[in-house]
Amino acid sequence: MTSEENSNKTEGEEQTPVKLVEITGGCHCGAVRYKAKTIEDVVLCDCNCSICAKKRLNGFVVRKEDFILLQGADNITIYTFNTGQAKHMFCKTCGVQSFYIPRSDPEGYSIMINCVDPGTVKSATKEAFDGRNWEQAVLTKHF
Repeated sequence: MTSEENSNKTEGEEQTPVKLVEITGGCHCGAVRYKAKTIEDVVLCDCNCSICAKKRLNGFVVRKEDFILLQGADNITIYTFNTGQAKHMFCKTCGVQSFYIPRSDPEGYSIMINCVDPGTVKSATKEAFDGRNWEQAVLTKHF
């Protein structure tokens, strides 16, 4: 398997390679920039938890090893609340949250679809996630 491919596999099944594409994006002012590898057709988590509902966050998760911060590490501030597990990262200059480490997947980054450069994601569909009842919802759905 190459670094350009990932695989979907359940026990007893053969691996099916999934082609990953490189995406780029960042904040409004350009101080924070990243690149990542993901599938072409992403599934967005449309969460109704307290912070996502207020910020209208719609993101998709990539693995940490598929994410590279190109610039702006010193221009990021982090906000945590409740369990402190999610790390909400914001540009200190423009205040935009391009990505964060989600509570549901601390080994990945949730990338905000509105911060992805145009033309790098083929399509995006939304799936509802009941973040207000997080402990129960995470048992049945994983992004």
